[in-house]
Amino acid sequence: MNLAEGVERVKCPPLRVVAAAVRDRCGNVLIAQRPNGKHMAGRWEFPGGKIGEQESERMALERELREELGIEVLAARRSLERTFDYPDRRVRLAFWIVDDYRGRPEPRDAQVLSWVPIGELGRHDVLEADRPFIELLQTL
Repeated sequence: MNLAEGVERVKCPPLRVVAAAVRDRCGNVLIAQRPNGKHMAGRWEFPGGKIGEQESERMALERELREELGIEVLAARRSLERTFDYPDRRVRLAFWIVDDYRGRPEPRDAQVLSWVPIGELGRHDVLEADRPFIELLQTL
């Protein structure tokens, strides 16, 4: 008999993550392709990342966009939160819309960046956890 048989599997607490819809003046949204060596490499996502233990969502958003893209968030609003179960992890994702920022986004984490019209976001292989945000953006 397998030791795991009959034992309820304990779920780990979700990984807390922020993601951002960074828009340009034409209304396109910036997405990033996960680089080789990272979990789910090659898939597309909204920029962002893990929230540190002592960070607020806003602090994590500002830090992640500064580290990943080299931009300074000037105005952003929290718009949606979802919990998503991947086969190997659970993610609680807070989605923010960045209304204003300083700087020009550039890839600082070996990722590929792409400005995409909102109506075309669904054509990309976007991570499942990010898909509800595409629907949200298309209704705004």
